[in-house]
Amino acid sequence: MNDYLKKLQLSDRLRDTVVRSIIQSLNLPLSSRGIDIGCGIGSNTILLATAIGQTGHVMGVDLREELLRHARQSAMDKHVSRQLAFQKADMYRLPFADNTFDWAWSMDCAGYAQGDKRSLFREMARVVRPGGAVFIAGWSSQQLLPGHPALEAKLNTTTGGIAPFVRNDPPNSHFLRTLGLLESVGFTGCKAQTFTGDIQAPLSRDSREALLSLLAMRWGTPKAELAADAWAEFRRICDPDSPSCIIHLPDYYGFFTYTLFRAKTKDASRP
Repeated sequence: MNDYLKKLQLSDRLRDTVVRSIIQSLNLPLSSRGIDIGCGIGSNTILLATAIGQTGHVMGVDLREELLRHARQSAMDKHVSRQLAFQKADMYRLPFADNTFDWAWSMDCAGYAQGDKRSLFREMARVVRPGGAVFIAGWSSQQLLPGHPALEAKLNTTTGGIAPFVRNDPPNSHFLRTLGLLESVGFTGCKAQTFTGDIQAPLSRDSREALLSLLAMRWGTPKAELAADAWAEFRRICDPDSPSCIIHLPDYYGFFTYTLFRAKTKDASRP
């Protein structure tokens, strides 16, 4: 978990700008109450709390206590701990009363859930007040290996490359089919929007470390699923000690996208 936590911290540096753009687009009401489902190390939770002002409050939930400990410390370091709380919880059985929150947010978590997504979305709706908002965001594409399109295509067909979608899952469970799933459980005003993050040379030392961490998180170690020559090429262009490493390209440019789905819970005062 320590290695995973470090990769999260490093890759957050590259995602920060696009995440801020997404959160700004939410137009969250000042002083509102929200929940961050699958909050991880709390990076997004802190940005959400900042967006709703000092009198608002965000509850971050996750199943991994080690990540929650880091999130609590980050909130204290950034002097926003009064606006935040973190709790270990199962997103399918949230330990909160009905209509507790004004909105619910989940990034790289609820949209990728395995199993019955409809029951998960119903649970999210349960804890949000009538007429409140639900936001589900997730990584949706990338071009991060300029000059190696065939290799990147092969990586995208590995288990890690198609994750979190599982090969045997039905097509309607894919993340980009979230609109239909939300509508099927009674959400209204369902919309989608895609945001782009850029990575461009010259890369600072921090950016180089962050990019390598992002590549490792995106594709993991797909040795068993790649031909020997493809695996060797992947290792070579991700080895910072190799002159062929992707981070040394003077003209490096890559991008990734996050897609946001937004919807409203049914307002009981309206027919």
